[in-house]
Amino acid sequence: MGPHPAVAAIRLAVRRVLHDILNDHHASADRPASGEQSPHERPPSPLVLVACSGGADSMALASALAFEAPKLGIRAGGVTVDHGLQPGSDLRAEEVVLRLRELGLDPVESTAVTVGREGGPEAAARDARYAALDAAAQRHGAVAVLLGHTRDDQAETVLLGLARGSGIRSLSGMAAVSGADGRYRRPFLALDRQTARKACMVQSLPVWDDPHNADPAYTRSRLRHEGLPALEKALGKGVVEALARTAQLSRDDADALDAWARQAEASVRDAAGLLECAKLYVLPPAVRRRILRQAAIEAGAPAGSLFARHIEEVDRLITGWRGQGAINLPGKVVAQRQGGRLVIRQG
Repeated sequence: MGPHPAVAAIRLAVRRVLHDILNDHHASADRPASGEQSPHERPPSPLVLVACSGGADSMALASALAFEAPKLGIRAGGVTVDHGLQPGSDLRAEEVVLRLRELGLDPVESTAVTVGREGGPEAAARDARYAALDAAAQRHGAVAVLLGHTRDDQAETVLLGLARGSGIRSLSGMAAVSGADGRYRRPFLALDRQTARKACMVQSLPVWDDPHNADPAYTRSRLRHEGLPALEKALGKGVVEALARTAQLSRDDADALDAWARQAEASVRDAAGLLECAKLYVLPPAVRRRILRQAAIEAGAPAGSLFARHIEEVDRLITGWRGQGAINLPGKVVAQRQGGRLVIRQG
């Protein structure tokens, strides 16, 4: 008799991602940096880490990784991030480390972070968490870090992007592969939250429910417990699946427009590298605004704090020029029009 359907589903999702990671690893190993490596040398077994909070999603992911990785010759480890936002968070992180070790993962570590305030509590915690995961991956030489985001998380992300009015890229949600060199992998984006929870239950895996996930002080929590249920009541079941499908369609469109913008950028700069307003003006708005956004980021504007309204203000320096003054952007970046050129720099 095979495993429970929920367990089988999460294992299959992880197996597929591990195959992709292994293929990428072997492809990079076939391109050595120097000619000294013998063609007969086998590259060392790659290490894959799982980011685990102790919640149902990440515990299900850790369990599946521990089961599937050895069969593919992959080393599997884990890392839990202690945000220090709740009393006893350090003890809870130690419990997660013990659970991961009981699953057979190695290396396993807990890393503590200091959460700042920039961008709000949720964004600040996310930035601190990814910085810690990046550092852990580099420290251990991991080729990838698995994240337990589910289809439900994807739906919430799409709705949050819609509420911010941040454009099609925001509606594309979370990518299955992201980060430097494709470090972050999300195997569960096609699985719902209940599947992960059921997999933990039938395997008797202890899980921790973060009280922040039910705290109405947090936007995502309100969306999860009030917003999405209200939408499903009004529109019927299938809202989560539709939002996740929207994310993929939006991502395909956004990727195509990003590629167009990258190709067009060189053609709208003068010999000194400055953006020419007249050449920007004739581009489609979606392409032009992508070029403006990228220029602002390169000048020092934090991507997470740069919203559609900021880019629209800069865009009016191109399309609605009436002699207006400089536009202040996040990160102390200033955009202004000077002699037919758009200058974006630190103020």
